[in-house]
Order: sequence, then structure tokens, then C-alpha cells
Amino acid sequence: MRNKTIHLIKTMALLGCINPLSHAAEDTDQAYIQKTVSTAIAPIQKEFNIPGIAVAVSIDGKNYFYNYGVASKEGKQAVSKDTLFEIGSISKTFTSTLASYAQINGQLSFSDSVSQHLPDLRGSAFDKVSLLNLATHTAGGLPLQVPDEIKNNDQLMAYYKNWQPEYAAGTYRVYSNPSIGLLGVITAKSMNTSFEDAIEKKLFPELGMTNSYINVPAAQMKNYAQGYNKKDAPVRVNPGVLASEAYGIKSSPADMIQFVNANMQIGKINHKVQQALINTHSGYFKSGALTQDLIWEQYAYPEKLSTLLEGNKDAMAYQANAANKINPPLAPQTNAWINKTGSTNGFAAYAAFIPARKIGIVILANKNYPIPSRVTAAYQILGQLDQNPNQ
Repeated sequence: MRNKTIHLIKTMALLGCINPLSHAAEDTDQAYIQKTVSTAIAPIQKEFNIPGIAVAVSIDGKNYFYNYGVASKEGKQAVSKDTLFEIGSISKTFTSTLASYAQINGQLSFSDSVSQHLPDLRGSAFDKVSLLNLATHTAGGLPLQVPDEIKNNDQLMAYYKNWQPEYAAGTYRVYSNPSIGLLGVITAKSMNTSFEDAIEKKLFPELGMTNSYINVPAAQMKNYAQGYNKKDAPVRVNPGVLASEAYGIKSSPADMIQFVNANMQIGKINHKVQQALINTHSGYFKSGALTQDLIWEQYAYPEKLSTLLEGNKDAMAYQANAANKINPPLAPQTNAWINKTGSTNGFAAYAAFIPARKIGIVILANKNYPIPSRVTAAYQILGQLDQNPNQ
């Protein structure tokens, strides 16, 4: 449908057809996209009693927005493309992008050891852990979360100083907030700024993201969706140690699809930032079904849904998985399904795109619900819109 409709629009443009016919073709295309999205999303919203879901789809550089439900059950404000959602661990892709940008500027190298940038950690296990290991969850077994007893930076550095790896760096993938969080700390230090300023005042503006924040300003709180936990109680993210670097970004559907487009090289941005984005798509380790990029996870395209579900299963986040180094690293692939999930106690997010097909999706919700449902919905939508031969 996508190919036929776009071909029809282009043909009419070449023949100089009158505007009403062109508009009719565009209306047909939009109606098909809306039906495709709603067919996948409506059952999820009902099954998991999700107050609000926003979906943004990019097709050949054109964005489409579909909103369901409310940003808050109390205020009954409808979800829109400007509603702010917590994106959870998709925040990590911004951290890796910032680090990639810093490398292009000569401020760090992914081959550097951690202790090279943090003298307090010299003589520790981090002498043998590279920044690449931090960006690929292969540091050697850092935990999923920062331990609860750590409340400040001094305690955090003491924890890292005494940490003992379970595995040799580069041999196991263990999904970790302290891993990518430490990369964010080092990146900001290399840029001589705070992490929050580097993201909010440098990276977001360069990407054209005007409605994204780590710390939501008072004037934008009205657009900040209320999250709901599994018991349907209102909740928002707790700004703990390394929250900014690992899971703290709040963004809108409009901004997030802008980010997806930039990753697909759609639109014009600073060439260094564009290259930084491309570099985050390089593959460094194979772990289970997925290829581990710089935080992003990729699969060959087209790929079966079962493979995507295998790569996004709970065991990939909560267990250690053997990691096989790709040598030389896999150059950024365009014919690939690239994705990342994100969750907080009250929000769920998923982003996926296929650069070669110029098609991508962002799904944001103000209630956490299972990752398989997110992946399946995105697969159904993009498969329908791109005529995925594996469907």
C-alpha cells in the first residue's frame, strides 16, 4: 500500500494533476496509516488499561502522529504530539550519541580506559575497562541499577573504586545503568560541562529537539504526562544517582520522531552530530539474537518477529549473556532494524527504525506495559507500511 500510494502521488505530480486529486491520494495514504496504527495499538491500550499512548511514524521523511487517551486521568487532558513522556532507557542513546560526538571532537576515544579519564579510579578494575565497554554493557558485570545506598557522587566513585568484575571486560553483556551512567559522567567531564547542560543546551538544539528535557521547566509541567504504575497509582521517575545519564529524559512524540529521523539521515543537522549518530550504529558485539551497537541494538532487515522478541526478552536485561566481539566492528548498516526500549515505573517507550527504508516509529505511553507487546505492535505497523516479506 505504501509503495503504491507514494508511486501514485509522484506520478500525479509529474503529470501536473490538479490539487484535489493529489489531496485525495494523500488522504487515502493517511487513512491507511491511521488504520494500521490503530489496529495494533487499540488492543494494547485496552488490555493493559493504559491511560494514554502516542505513536509517531516517519515514512520517507514525512511524520504522522496518532494519539490515544489522556495524559492524566485527573485532568483528562488529551495526549498530543507535544505531550512529554518519560522515555526511560532510550535516554541512553542520547548518552552514547554525546560520547560519539565528543570522540569526533577529539575529547575522548572509545578505546580509552575509564581510569584514564577518572584518576580516582586508577589502580582499580577500570584500568582494564574501556569506554566502549561502558557503551555496550560489556564492562564485566556492573549491576542493572545503582545500589540503593549510594546517594551522591563521592559514594558512587567509592563504589566504582571497590567494584570487582565477574567477567573479563568484553566477554559478557550485562545490561547496566551504572555502565552507561559512568560513560555520561566521563563524556561531560571531557567536554568541561555538566551532563545536563551538554544534553539540554548542546545536543538537543543541534538535533532540533525543542521540547525535550532532563529537568522539565515549570512552564512545561502542564505538558508532562502523569505516569501510572501497575496498580494504576500516579507515579513519576525518581531522580536518583545517574538518572540523567541513564534514564532521565522526558520528550515528546514530535521530538522523538525528529531524533529517529536524524538517525536515518533525514533532515539537515550539524555534520559532526550527524556523523556521531551514524557512528552509534556500528556493531561491536553479538549477544544472543542482537547485535550490540553503541546502546542501540540492531538486527538484519527483514527479520522475523520471533528474533526481535528474543533480542528484547527480559533475560537480555536481567541476566548475563555471552558477548562475542565483532572484529573488525560491523560498519553502520542501513538495511537493519535498529531499536531501543525504555521503561520507568510509570512510563513505557519504544523506538525502531530502518534507515534503508526511511521508515521509523516511536511509541510512548504513560503506563509501563510488557516489552513484547511494544515490539509486536511496532513490527506489525512497520511491516504493514513497508510490506515486510517476513510477515
